Amino acid sequence: MLALARWLMRGLPYAAGGAALATLVPWLFWLGAAIAALVTLRKGFAPALPVIIAAALPAGFWWSQGDVIPLASVLLVTLMAVILRERMRWSEAMIVGALVAAAMVQFGIFSPPGGTELMLEQLRQGSSDVDQMLTELANQGYNTQQLAIIVVGGVTGLVVLVAAIACLALARSWQAGLYNPGGFREEFHALRLTPKELAVLAVLSVVSMMLGAHALAVLGWIPLLVAGIALVHGYIGLKGMNGLWLVAFYVLLIMTWPTILIVLLLGLIDTFANIRARLARGN
Repeated sequence: MLALARWLMRGLPYAAGGAALATLVPWLFWLGAAIAALVTLRKGFAPALPVIIAAALPAGFWWSQGDVIPLASVLLVTLMAVILRERMRWSEAMIVGALVAAAMVQFGIFSPPGGTELMLEQLRQGSSDVDQMLTELANQGYNTQQLAIIVVGGVTGLVVLVAAIACLALARSWQAGLYNPGGFREEFHALRLTPKELAVLAVLSVVSMMLGAHALAVLGWIPLLVAGIALVHGYIGLKGMNGLWLVAFYVLLIMTWPTILIVLLLGLIDTFANIRARLARGN
């Protein structure tokens, strides 16, 4: 894909056309978002604005059709790219991304366009177990429609945040491949949250839960998870291990919840212990 990135960076018309076309094609919005992020990382927000708009317009069309993910992803990855370019810290970009994604959830951006009544009715008709569960929740005094809005919004916000981080990583790898070979690998391997950043996330999550806004508590752990993933990448890189270890790691990460919890714990420990620095000194 580096050849594609090289072609896109020949000029703004190439990048704008590529971003618009990619975002217009269903399920290729991530490529349009990555193109917008690449130009933003390389040139800055103002010069990249035509490309961002080119990606956002088709995404806006999909929004009008009921799919909010493409436009939300384009806007979120652009914001994170601006922060990463200015601050040169992945952790800060991800924390801001998590805060904005949580705000989108709380403001109902990801709520079903037609409400949850039809969705719940379809779920009831499709499964007797779901119907029984929803009935029991209603008998216990829970508002099932409100629960559905929270679940749908939270899951959609999670998808958007993960997609935005992945698109930003793709754009950063393109930028490094074109202008600084090997730079992305070193940058990602060194990614970790500082104790101050972790404290900010924890405090904001607790405060948001006390105020009844639970979205940040759901999304706030994503930066820590990415930091744990970066630790695994860094460890495998330092030890010179075969790339198949990474394949096995991602299979476990996607398929099993315990692996996610372990990676979160590793990211938490690394925040205070800086494991990679200790390993590098040991070598």
